[in-house]
Amino acid sequence: MSIGLLGLLDDVAAIAKVAAASLDDVAAQATKAGAKAAAVVIDDTAVTPRYVFGLSADRELPIVGRIAAGSLRNKLLVLLPCTLAVSYFLPRMLTPLLMLGGVYLCYEGAEKVLETIAPHHKACDHEARVGTTAMNAQTLEDQKVAGAVKTDFILSAEIMAITLAAVPDASVWMQALVLSLVGIGITVAVYGVVALIVKADDIGLALAMHNGSSFAGAMSRALGRGLVLGMPGFLAALGAAGTAAMIWVGGSIIVHGLEAFNLHSVSHAIGSVAEEVAHAMPFIAGAVKWTVETILSGIIGLLIGGMLIPTIGGIVAPAWKFAKEFRYKRGD
Repeated sequence: MSIGLLGLLDDVAAIAKVAAASLDDVAAQATKAGAKAAAVVIDDTAVTPRYVFGLSADRELPIVGRIAAGSLRNKLLVLLPCTLAVSYFLPRMLTPLLMLGGVYLCYEGAEKVLETIAPHHKACDHEARVGTTAMNAQTLEDQKVAGAVKTDFILSAEIMAITLAAVPDASVWMQALVLSLVGIGITVAVYGVVALIVKADDIGLALAMHNGSSFAGAMSRALGRGLVLGMPGFLAALGAAGTAAMIWVGGSIIVHGLEAFNLHSVSHAIGSVAEEVAHAMPFIAGAVKWTVETILSGIIGLLIGGMLIPTIGGIVAPAWKFAKEFRYKRGD
């Protein structure tokens, strides 16, 4: 009996070791995949705080919580099964879908660059007029949350696609675990940071009003003033980093996607230029090569996004608007 029990314990220990190794593998794969999705995460973090601006301060954190819950629901209940289904039943569609997401990132990034260079005053005026429509606070909050969740859905879809592309040879269960870990981890990280960002001015104001006369009190007031004065610049820098990351990742996805269709010329050209520049600075060759590849991929992404702006603005957007108006009239 004791021998059987010892054998059973040995089996349990062996299973536990295998399970632990599997969990370590899942964590490692999730970390690797999450790192590749970091660019979209930066942009998501930069975009979300604007949805709570202009609303009551006591509703900021609840609104962030509602958006985070919607984001998690999108990732785990909709995007995860859909992504796995496409990967399992239509694996050849994964690369085109990923490239389509890359095109979207390029377009969004180029739009933001254009907005910085030449702000769309008419669009802003239109949004201002729409914003003045009479509505109660709950309706306004619901609209803000719905808009944020819709934007997050697109970014989350790209995050899940990038994550799955990082573990193409894993089993479906491993892929599901990695997607779940990345989805949960990114949501917690993004909206945790967003919560800190939207309350940073309140925290800074509270610290700036500290009445202590000690050195700690003076440091607290200085930190508070720094937070209040520095947040606009921080948000601008975060937005710029998010835009640059979107364009770079979008361009990289498209370049690597072309390779999957045996179109290697663009990738070879980028690699050749990067190798030449890195060869000129051998002491930092690795960093130089990565930087050059990043810049060139970003230029390609910016060119693609720039070419799409007039097409979408002049054809797709008017057609979409006409279709919505037509449906609305038919509904009447």
